[in-house]
Amino acid sequence: MKRIATLFVAAIVLTLASCNVGVHSVSSGKADEAALLFMAPERYNIAVTIDGTTYALETVKKKAYRAARDIKRSATQQVVVSPGRHSVQVTRDGKEVYTKEIFVSAAEQKVIEL
Repeated sequence: MKRIATLFVAAIVLTLASCNVGVHSVSSGKADEAALLFMAPERYNIAVTIDGTTYALETVKKKAYRAARDIKRSATQQVVVSPGRHSVQVTRDGKEVYTKEIFVSAAEQKVIEL
């Protein structure tokens, strides 16, 4: 009888040990940032002012941009911002090209056509 009880306990221990019981965690969701990309028919240098901070960028040529693809060129010519409302001003050679207050969502890449 003692031997059967020992085998029974051993079987339970082996069964529980093979169940991969433990603590697992998974986190997912969108990044808490957005991006602004400036597109024009040709490539040229622009000064972008977002909420008082100025960035020197180059426009992405409209023909080269594809919304369904990740293009390295567009990734280097975008400004990462926090989600929410932002004041955007774009100048080229000292002349104002674009001024608008925009709203961007989390993980959104907003394309602004100039």
